[in-house]
Amino acid sequence: MTGFEGARERRVRTGGIDLCVAELGAPGPDRPTVVLVHGYPDSKEVWSLVAARLAEHFHVVAYDVRGHGRSTAPEPLRGGFTLAKLTDDFLAVADAVSPDRPVHLVGHDWGSVQSWEFVTVERTRGRIASLTSMSGPSLDHFGHWIAERLRRPTPRRAAQLLGQGTKSWYVCLLHTPVLPELAWRGPLGASWPGLLRRLEKTPADGYPTASLPADAAHGAWLYRDNVRPRLRRPRADAYAHAPVQLVTPLGDAFLSEHLYDDLERWAPRLVRRTLPARHWVPRTRPDLLAGWIGEFVTAVEDREDRGVEDGRAGSAGVHGSTGLGARAGLGARAGLGARAGLSGNARLGGRAGLSESAGLSGSAGLSESAGLGGKRVEVAGRGKYADRFGGQLVLVTGAGGGIGRATALAFATAGARVVAVDRNGAAAQDTAERARAAGAPAAWAETTDVSDEQAMEKLAGKVAAEYGVLDVLVNNAGIGLSGSFFDTTPEDWRDVLGVNLWGVIHGCRLFGRPMAERGQGGHIVNVASAAAYQPSRLLPAYGASKAAVLMLSESLRAELAGKGIGVTAVCPGLVDTGITATARFAGAGADEEQRRRRRTARLYGLRNYPARKVADAILEAVVRDRAVVPVTPEARGARLLSRFLPGATRALARGNPPL
Repeated sequence: MTGFEGARERRVRTGGIDLCVAELGAPGPDRPTVVLVHGYPDSKEVWSLVAARLAEHFHVVAYDVRGHGRSTAPEPLRGGFTLAKLTDDFLAVADAVSPDRPVHLVGHDWGSVQSWEFVTVERTRGRIASLTSMSGPSLDHFGHWIAERLRRPTPRRAAQLLGQGTKSWYVCLLHTPVLPELAWRGPLGASWPGLLRRLEKTPADGYPTASLPADAAHGAWLYRDNVRPRLRRPRADAYAHAPVQLVTPLGDAFLSEHLYDDLERWAPRLVRRTLPARHWVPRTRPDLLAGWIGEFVTAVEDREDRGVEDGRAGSAGVHGSTGLGARAGLGARAGLGARAGLSGNARLGGRAGLSESAGLSGSAGLSESAGLGGKRVEVAGRGKYADRFGGQLVLVTGAGGGIGRATALAFATAGARVVAVDRNGAAAQDTAERARAAGAPAAWAETTDVSDEQAMEKLAGKVAAEYGVLDVLVNNAGIGLSGSFFDTTPEDWRDVLGVNLWGVIHGCRLFGRPMAERGQGGHIVNVASAAAYQPSRLLPAYGASKAAVLMLSESLRAELAGKGIGVTAVCPGLVDTGITATARFAGAGADEEQRRRRRTARLYGLRNYPARKVADAILEAVVRDRAVVPVTPEARGARLLSRFLPGATRALARGNPPL
């Protein structure tokens, strides 16, 4: 879908300009208005994928900025694109589509640049409920950022200036007369869609629209009318008078993430989000964006609902709607809840939905200042990676205990929605309950044996139908088996390979394919073991299964790299988990097997390496897109030996530890 199919269109007249405005979803007391503002060289259609998802629960409005799409251009062009005139346009649109209630702004690129102007000037106070900004800073904030680094240069600040300078090369070109217009109306305009597909990985769905050459030629005046004047004389009072959500694509080719280092100074009520993507995230990550926007809008509205109930309405200049926080329509599969990151519970603002933990403030990466009215904007997630995983859908197998449970809880603490899978249903349910208590906006328990192909296919169908496409898959389920090769029976081999290898294969195949077909990236984590590269005479079956998982992960990583999907093999060493209590010992009788289990459990307990450290390594591996992650000192040492001293590795394999 490239346009706004089924949208209602109207013309809004302002300052001699006719703006083309498209609306999706009906306005209502429990359906706030979300206004989407596009950037350069786009038209409103850049938002079509996001708008369709938001329209299930909100009144969604997008308009063509003056001189773009089906809106008319000012005459003359020079001086017709100033931030003051763009603010006039926004107010005209807001008055037309939501005359009695403030709107929630969402801006990308230059849409974000002008939205920062809207949310910081006094004449818009009370007309904006919130701002979600992506890939477009305030020119005032940018001007102060540059000036401060020039006044107090340090090596770090100089590097930041140089880094952003190299990213802003195109701004100088757009200030040259005539040439940008000729390029866009000529070869650049013709090649732009292909460049977006190759460099930004945007879907080949017919976007951009045919108006691109004219849009880009007119839009050059956005830069010429505003950049130099505002950077030279930035406003000193550019403080946001509404809550702000900042979405930072970490792979943005045009903007450095350091531009936002001091943003809390200008936006005290700030929520930060990051994602591994490039600049055009409305086209490449619409599910995630729609989820974050929906969650943030609902959190702001729900906060105001609570303020009204307490007799404190209006202290922050935001008008609250009635009952949004308790809307059951934002449930698990009602649209945004399943596909884009909103809570699967009925009340988004309460404990079962959006996290109200006091730990949200500060270094968690989600800054919810109590200033400007003293009311927090509460969204799911806290901790080190809350800005990265908030609202994402994560499935963990073997989640009933050990590394699986610790990983599920770590993602829950970061605000992810969690599906806890284990063949022990009670243990999976316990993990899901702990995940909700830890901060997950939603968590579900599923009872499945990962070695059972049909059961896994059934699980995959249910997850797709009720929860959505995964953002992160963690294939963790595993069983332990020790004993000599000749004591290991064919049945032992089938059991170990069924869970440790085929469970990973089923997970990658059944959940990885929808992830790839969605085309919005993702990550797969396969939990292998240090036994994958450290042979042992006592672990032929277990080591073989984990070595296969390691090689499968490396091969799948190469295959999915072009899809934006990372694959990581995590290789723990001795970790204190419950696997020793259920490990089998080939060739040993029942009494001897119990004795060896107790002794092995004591050894692992003395090692005392907790599963939560493996979970932390898994989250970091996803964030940093690491290929192979040995966890524990002995696992890292064995990895180095296997690569540089393989003879020593083989010598160690001949040892016979006293079990």
